[in-house]
Amino acid sequence: MPGYEVFDEEERKAVNDVFDANGGVLFAHGFDATRNGVYRVREFEAAVSKKFNVPFAQAVSSCTAALRVALAALDIGPGDEVIIPAFTFVATAEAVIQSGARLVIVDIDDTFTMDPSSLEAAITERSAAVIAVHMMSAPADLDRICAIARKHKIRVIEDAAWGVGGTWRGRALGTIGDIGCYSFDANKCISTGEGGMIVTHDKTLFVNARAYHDHGHEYSTSTGRGEEGAIGAGFNYRMTELQGAIGIVQLGKLDTIRSAQRANKAKLKKHLADGKFPFGYRRILDEGESGDALFFFLKDREQTQAFLAGMKRHGLATKNVPDAIRWHFAKHWSHMFAKYGWYHETYKSQWQRSADILEQSIAIPVMVKMSDERIQEIAHTLLEISRDVS
Repeated sequence: MPGYEVFDEEERKAVNDVFDANGGVLFAHGFDATRNGVYRVREFEAAVSKKFNVPFAQAVSSCTAALRVALAALDIGPGDEVIIPAFTFVATAEAVIQSGARLVIVDIDDTFTMDPSSLEAAITERSAAVIAVHMMSAPADLDRICAIARKHKIRVIEDAAWGVGGTWRGRALGTIGDIGCYSFDANKCISTGEGGMIVTHDKTLFVNARAYHDHGHEYSTSTGRGEEGAIGAGFNYRMTELQGAIGIVQLGKLDTIRSAQRANKAKLKKHLADGKFPFGYRRILDEGESGDALFFFLKDREQTQAFLAGMKRHGLATKNVPDAIRWHFAKHWSHMFAKYGWYHETYKSQWQRSADILEQSIAIPVMVKMSDERIQEIAHTLLEISRDVS
């Protein structure tokens, strides 16, 4: 990860073809007389449906938009509560806030995803949905989360922004809950620069999502776009043809990207094992994780800081833990809590279990293009630092 590592002439040609094949129509809909039958966003949606074996896919402008549209499709809003994990990108929380629902945040466990026990403890009569986040390419415990959701009759949204190409029990992440959301931003497994996708098996949810992402349009098959009616309120979260064109190419490279990441992660772990790396790894629940990061736990916060200092001296990067934790851990979202009153008095001490996990962990990025020599060099450096701090 990310998909931009494999950008080449195919993506460039795909963009040029938008201009050459249909006269430069960049809007996803309409202009039927001038676009020569070329609809790249629709092609991208169809390709995602086929790839992930899900009947309905709706392209949108970002995964943040996908989450907001998913909540709207489920008719979740004021008076409802939506449960999310404490470790996720801030967009998950922002989408709930924009829906008007109340944000309920629960702890993670050593998978770095939602602790199902914390989820069940947080459910009230106002709970309407849970957002299961497949954080940094590894799946949340969908068996337990979905079972709890069914028991309490709440809906499951999969935030699979980091989960594109990953699987759970052989099924594509994003396709197991009621509705799933993907990201194609600059740092994701496949990239269109910005962009996202909603997937679902439920036709009603798809129709609702399709309308909401496009000002409420009903998508009539008998009248022109300017004359068709609306099925409800909406907003503009449309994807452009340029993004769709790039997405089609990137989707074709997904298996190669995922295989390379998983292979590189396995090589890194083998070198560390051979050198007797003394730290434990993140618990992975399913072999379908995409492998874009290697997490390890340290003894305490002091040892973690010492290890990070050693990495900095050697020029080694981390991946969101802990370098960008400010944007990925609820403890740092006081700007939202102050405005809405949630956790305003407790956020500094809230989610202590999550803090203990996150503040005593380090994540190493795993890229698509890593030579064996570079992987061995990284492992050698990590082993050297581990000896220094042990």
